[in-house]
Amino acid sequence: MKNDHEYLTKDKFDEFTKELAQLKGTRRKEVAESLEYAKSLGDLSENAEYHEARDVQATVEDRILKLELLLKNASIVSGSHTGVVNVGSVVTVEKDSNKSTYSIVGSEEADVAQNKISIKSPFGQAIFGKKEGDTFSFQAPVGEISYKIIDIK
Repeated sequence: MKNDHEYLTKDKFDEFTKELAQLKGTRRKEVAESLEYAKSLGDLSENAEYHEARDVQATVEDRILKLELLLKNASIVSGSHTGVVNVGSVVTVEKDSNKSTYSIVGSEEADVAQNKISIKSPFGQAIFGKKEGDTFSFQAPVGEISYKIIDIK
């Protein structure tokens, strides 16, 4: 597993591609218009609208650069059943007779509230490459936690 790659599902890749196109097209134009309007108001050193427009421009340009780099280094994964845990796997694990199901995703898609766990997290790194029936453990802030893999989809 290479750390310079970002793992994305096809849907997330498409979502980021669409966001990038919107930022480079419509949003850049809106920011340029805001800057022109703010410049027309006069003295730039005391012009709050101008400084705000410049901050928005910097934020938009930073997001564009981040998305371009992310998409350039993205590896698109699908949830194919290979018998081992990988990015895109949906895994059911058991701890103390309690079962939980998690999707293993790239860090850009991680969302604990939706049970989407990053492959780069301690849990993700510990479960990576394991098979159904395997046990694994990792160090958490509360101490070592162990799980048994019940199912991999």
